[in-house]
Amino acid sequence: MEKHILVTNDDGVTAPGLLALVAEMKKIGKVSVFVPDRNWSGGGHVKTLDRALRVKETRLADGTPAFASDGAPSDCVALATLGFLKEPIDLVVSGINNGANLGHDVTYSGTVTAAMEASIAGIPSVAVSLELLENHVSDMDYAPSARIARKVVERVLANGLAPEFLLNVNVPYLAHDQIKGFQMTRQGLRVYHSRLDERVDPRGRAYYWIGGDAPTGVAERGSDVGALADGYVSITPLQLDLTAYRALSEINTWNWQDD
Repeated sequence: MEKHILVTNDDGVTAPGLLALVAEMKKIGKVSVFVPDRNWSGGGHVKTLDRALRVKETRLADGTPAFASDGAPSDCVALATLGFLKEPIDLVVSGINNGANLGHDVTYSGTVTAAMEASIAGIPSVAVSLELLENHVSDMDYAPSARIARKVVERVLANGLAPEFLLNVNVPYLAHDQIKGFQMTRQGLRVYHSRLDERVDPRGRAYYWIGGDAPTGVAERGSDVGALADGYVSITPLQLDLTAYRALSEINTWNWQDD
């Protein structure tokens, strides 16, 4: 039976990474596209409860039908899985993001948190991101990363993935024949170089920009940062259980009785 794949992203309905991903997913099964109508990069895990969500029908550049919502990526997945799409969804694929999502990025990333929303709905999911090279000014070539995404999804469908897990896939920006292979990795250490820019508007009121240089990372062996730096595709299994079990054991030893 043909698999039904939901494709979403956080770069919006016109993103070239989405177009490349959809083309490869069509080679596997039936594809439904449900994406935000604008860029939501860095939007994190959002559930919009304070206003109505609007959905419009549109088409991608290749003519593929798509639904675009004014909600976040996670809203798009929630809408699709809660009944907007009438046919059951077998797998959710999010991407291809313009820029890697490594280490702590996963808590900010709309790409990854859309996949997390699929986990909440009990559906296996894959998030795919493509490394963005510093000072890269030409159009990104998403073809190699889209082929990688298809290979990962084919493996998930063939072997099964428990719905409480999702795969965070990061692809180096290399030609397909230069990618060294796949590494199963842990979350690495992302180093952020953020700074606060405080300004004053023409009416004398302060306003703020959070900016700074692009994040870097510690390229440790076995980590997502290290794999990408070495020219490998990084595949990191994630789960929504954020319990710090080592800390749980420790604080259980504290005296919790009233003095």
